[in-house]
Amino acid sequence: QVRLVESGGGLAQPGGSLRLSCVASANIFGFSRMSWYRQAPGKQRELVADITYRGLTTYADSVKGRFTISRDGAKKMVNLQMQNLKPEDTAIYYCKVTASALDYWGQGTQVTVSS
Repeated sequence: QVRLVESGGGLAQPGGSLRLSCVASANIFGFSRMSWYRQAPGKQRELVADITYRGLTTYADSVKGRFTISRDGAKKMVNLQMQNLKPEDTAIYYCKVTASALDYWGQGTQVTVSS
C-alpha cells in the first residue's frame, strides 16, 4: 500500500513563500502523473499543478508565474514551490500520484496566507 505524506505547509504573509513536499512511502511503478490540488473552505477541490512522467507541467491560471512543481529523480517526491503568496491561496493542499490507472492521495497540509 503506497502512502503519500505532505509537509511544508504553514502560515505565510502575503508576498511570502512556502515549499510543499510530498513523499511516497514506496516505489510507485507505472507512475504517469504527480499533481497538487487544493481545497479552500466552502469550495471544491481544484487542480493547482501537475507534472507528467516526461516532465511536462501544467498550472492553474491563478498560480502561473508564482508556483513551480518539480519532482526528484527517483520519482518518489513531488514538490511545489510557492512564491508571492496571496490570501486566496489559503487552502488545504493535497498531493496526488496517478500510477497504473490508480490515484493515490496524501492527507493534506494546511497553507494559510495572512498578515
